[in-house]
Amino acid sequence: MVSAQSYLSTRGGSSGFSFEDTVLKGLASDGGLFIPEAIPSLPADWQTTWSSQSFQEIAFNLFSLYISPSEIPSDDLRHLIEKSYSTFRAPEITPITTLRKAENLHLLELFHGPTFAFKDVALQFVGNLFEYFLSRRNAQKDAGEQESLTVIGATSGDTGSAAIYGLRGKENISVFILHPKGKISPIQEAQMTSVLDKNVHNLAVVGTFDNCQDIVKELFADAAFNARHKLGAVNSINWARILAQIVYYFHSYFALQKAHPGENIVPRFVVPTGNFGDVLAGYFAKRMGLPIERLVVATNENDILDRFWKSGTYEINAEEEVEGGVKETLSPAMDILVSSNFERLLWYLAFERETTPDQELSERQKKASEKVKEMMVALKTQKGFSVTPAMLELAKTDFGSERVSDPQTIQTIREIYTSSDTKYVLDPHSSVGVTAALRQIASNGPHLHQVCLSTAHPAKFSHAVDLALNGTDGYNFDDVLPEEFKGLAVAEKRVESVERADKELVKEVVERLLEGEKA
Repeated sequence: MVSAQSYLSTRGGSSGFSFEDTVLKGLASDGGLFIPEAIPSLPADWQTTWSSQSFQEIAFNLFSLYISPSEIPSDDLRHLIEKSYSTFRAPEITPITTLRKAENLHLLELFHGPTFAFKDVALQFVGNLFEYFLSRRNAQKDAGEQESLTVIGATSGDTGSAAIYGLRGKENISVFILHPKGKISPIQEAQMTSVLDKNVHNLAVVGTFDNCQDIVKELFADAAFNARHKLGAVNSINWARILAQIVYYFHSYFALQKAHPGENIVPRFVVPTGNFGDVLAGYFAKRMGLPIERLVVATNENDILDRFWKSGTYEINAEEEVEGGVKETLSPAMDILVSSNFERLLWYLAFERETTPDQELSERQKKASEKVKEMMVALKTQKGFSVTPAMLELAKTDFGSERVSDPQTIQTIREIYTSSDTKYVLDPHSSVGVTAALRQIASNGPHLHQVCLSTAHPAKFSHAVDLALNGTDGYNFDDVLPEEFKGLAVAEKRVESVERADKELVKEVVERLLEGEKA
């Protein structure tokens, strides 16, 4: 059996990579995404020994299954984890709250990190990993030989600020975040552009998030540019982000167990989904052995993933090709057409259904990678592909899906606020998830515990929250606004405009700003 501490590319061109290599490279040289060569099994006694542990302790146990102590010694790994989560406001890191006890409807709050979004859970850790690996590599080198890393990412809103807060001021690291100009919330933009550290650069690109994401992938595929600047990835294409997100599935499972002693807890997780990373982490948790009844992919009106689960076809349709394809919604962080992490799931579906257990492991991996490469080529050249019936059947075993419109998103924010004793305020992305969960309860009854992942603080999306709640008894947006957000609108900001979604233009801007850092 191949060690779980070794990683390969979904497209077959790279294998045998260490955890350090996968973190620092981010994207494989063949354009594929890194995955573990084997998904580790949980220890036999995990349900008892982990049940009373803190988030940090569970993180250490899980990370140790994927990271060899020869790469990161145990004491160092513990220190990295403690450092990463010391910045969170909630002692539980990702607390769980119950919205409706009678319906077993729960909310997993993932927004207690420094930027009030779920991305902090992963990117605080990833930022510290980058610093750790670089510091170790540079420890024995002279000043003129120091290795550096140029981190480039695209954001539809929250990844950018979380990455910036995870990397600001870190030695030998420069960070460039591309966002679609005018298409993220004012708070999200202010959070990013008000960070004035010399190593932080915001690029406002005229275009869509998908344009920004495509440029990032093209830059990683540009061998000369990548070699010259040592690119690193913070988008959820970076395996370390998926790894970090697995933790809160386990942590919330144990929280439910404590709240419902004597019950056999097998929750259904409902995940508002854009780039497919958050829900993919749940898939890895399930594959490892965490009891999960099902993972529900909740999309907004950009519903390519919901259409896939309904039909087995992943396709950019004719309407979506017009004007960049993405519809602007009230949940902008999910306004994504092509979900990068979906490629990782496709690899496992192909591995399980397009190969047979009697084949050599290396042959099975090769065939799965060839199938993924074929599908990715079809997506690029023909705007879509279909999986085999066997692959779709397997996908439906672990996942369901729902599509939620803007009016439904607003209705649920209002309904949860007016029907809960605590007058709970959902952000629009979390509302997409709760709407999907309420449908599941209406169809299947309340016997299952439904855990909705709450991905952002409502104050980040004042427009949608005000649309839903203005005039509602007891509602005042100022009561929702955290102290940390006050004054952001008038804070000094720094941002570079890129007038076309063009790789070569972005390259010129990156190189000019890197030169400026040296001045």
